Amino acid sequence: MKRLPLGIQNFKEIAQGGYVYVDKTEHVFNLINGAKCYFLSRPRRFGKSLLLDTIGEAFGGDKELFKGLWIHDSSYDFPKHPVIRLDMSSMSNETPEILKTSILSYLEMRYSAEGLEFKDSIASDAFRRLIVLLHDKYRQRVVVLIDEYDKPILDHITDIELAKENRKVLRGFYGILKSMDPYLRFTFITGVSKFTKTSIFSDLNHLTDITMEEEYAGICGVATDDLEKYFSDYISELSTHKNFNRCENLLDEILAWYDGYSWDGETRLLNPFSLLNFFMRKRFSSFWYSSGTPSFLLELIKGNPASYVHIRNAKISEDMLDSVNIESITIEPLLFQAGYLTVKGIEHALGDLLYVLEMPNREVKRAFNLHILAALAGSDDVRTGQMRMDVNAALRTGDMQGMLGILRRFFASIPYQLHIGLEAYYHSLFYSFMTVLGFDMEVEITPFSEGGGAKRRGMLVSTGRVDAIIEFEDKVYIIEFKHENCPLDASADDKRKLSEKALGEAMEQIRDRGYSKKHIGGGKAIHEAAFAFIGRGDIEMEWRVV
Repeated sequence: MKRLPLGIQNFKEIAQGGYVYVDKTEHVFNLINGAKCYFLSRPRRFGKSLLLDTIGEAFGGDKELFKGLWIHDSSYDFPKHPVIRLDMSSMSNETPEILKTSILSYLEMRYSAEGLEFKDSIASDAFRRLIVLLHDKYRQRVVVLIDEYDKPILDHITDIELAKENRKVLRGFYGILKSMDPYLRFTFITGVSKFTKTSIFSDLNHLTDITMEEEYAGICGVATDDLEKYFSDYISELSTHKNFNRCENLLDEILAWYDGYSWDGETRLLNPFSLLNFFMRKRFSSFWYSSGTPSFLLELIKGNPASYVHIRNAKISEDMLDSVNIESITIEPLLFQAGYLTVKGIEHALGDLLYVLEMPNREVKRAFNLHILAALAGSDDVRTGQMRMDVNAALRTGDMQGMLGILRRFFASIPYQLHIGLEAYYHSLFYSFMTVLGFDMEVEITPFSEGGGAKRRGMLVSTGRVDAIIEFEDKVYIIEFKHENCPLDASADDKRKLSEKALGEAMEQIRDRGYSKKHIGGGKAIHEAAFAFIGRGDIEMEWRVV
């Protein structure tokens, strides 16, 4: 069996070391023979660095290094070009001055390696002169490959002023590339996000952005069809392993855990980092998610829980999907670019191209919701075992009073000061609570009509949605949440009146908007349930079977 290239981003080492390599060289050929300057956004640990290194080696002139791969037998003649490779994830960026110094230090090492005199004190000047000197030394145009261009910005996304200062440094540094066009053969920039307006891209408007292009949808990651082609030996070996005795179909389980990423709504990809870790460690786990907890995303959602309500089956316009504005961060595109949402499908509505987003797989859904639950509930100690059994027993038997008791105990465990007086907060807690326990919940979005829906920050917003749907073999639960602010010194009678008001509104909404209609005649008992959160502690419920 070929070895697993876990943690290896060096193409030459993989090619010469007997490692598995999922052949992406046809994409490399098309890039080299297409446009001259490219940009690609993909999540962290998704193969961007290996792709850049493969491109660099293709410009290195060693054809035999690619023997057995698609590009080796193509018409590409492997001319040798000088290559400048910048990995911005390796640059120190605690302050703008440190970032400048770190970039200069790297460039100085490159000058030394080439036997060139280093005499610049400004990073952009040193970069510009290096391109010219390499062009003259090798009498070939230069290839520039920049990896994780946005790392110095994303590292400080919750400190807007510092992020803006680092962005200013990068804008000046990268901005020289456009003026160096006569000296450049090829430029490729990768990152997680694409920043808008006064970002670096205002000076790099000659870049061809292939992030959402169908032709390059599979340029990183492992395509579903390639899983058995490249990893069949590992799948066969693990199919008899003790950890997977209960798996009816190991391949299906692998896909459920790590598949589901898409940038065109059709090409499905597995996360390469998680897949390699799975084969290496012989167990299912949230390897990719655990390699870098998105604390800044959790803080953004914690500060605005309504944003979490809207990310499930969100529909977002094309112009919003591939951009992030530091000054006014919208959570949906940031979650998409970071890899926590992916394209489920593409629709046309109101003359706009809409991307339907969802969490890609079991790994992301479970791990992300666990962290959301911990952030909103103020505890990392979420004991799921017994609660899962209790919730499962209550819902399967239709014991809604039992379900109410479980929710009351759970919400009572949350520190009082963490409760937020918003309906979205309780909705988000319930959704993350149920998802962590292993229940698949559906959130329905009302279909848009020509006159319906309203635009908010570039995203189409439905006029009505059911908060949650939970299905079993013989029954379905239609759930609606309401929250009412309640004074701390409210009397029992005042609380009762608020509860009755909230429950009445929720049940009326379920009935008037026909949330149960699609399930009528399906042979399942339909339970309509309303939950009212009164103030910061009390929960009441009303339910009926229709």
